Amino acid sequence: MTATDRAVELATIAAAAAAEKLAQEIIVYDVSDQLVITDAFVLCSAPNDRQVRSIVEEVEDRLRDAGAKPVRREGERDGRWVLLDYVELVVHIQHEEERGYYGLERLWKDCPEIPLPEDARGARRTAADQ
Repeated sequence: MTATDRAVELATIAAAAAAEKLAQEIIVYDVSDQLVITDAFVLCSAPNDRQVRSIVEEVEDRLRDAGAKPVRREGERDGRWVLLDYVELVVHIQHEEERGYYGLERLWKDCPEIPLPEDARGARRTAADQ
């Protein structure tokens, strides 16, 4: 089983929206073989709480324009790790410290990555940034 075309479309929109707000290290995983509750995860991070919130707003706006509305939102008050659940897509927007600590990439590394266009990949951290 693979992610639905709609899940891939929404993931690409979410990734592009996050990239526009300078999200870092955007990755999209096809988790449809591992989970029955969703098809894809979008993971991205930002260096501060304000930017996390800005990314959340842009992702929600763009997905709303595409006809998608989250069924659940978690973590918005703290701005450290916000989860937006769109049923077939779950978007994780994390402060870079949380991302490093929880290591979602390690948990989902066996799942295939969904390729993203260049404008939806976001900034990559270099060794000098860390």
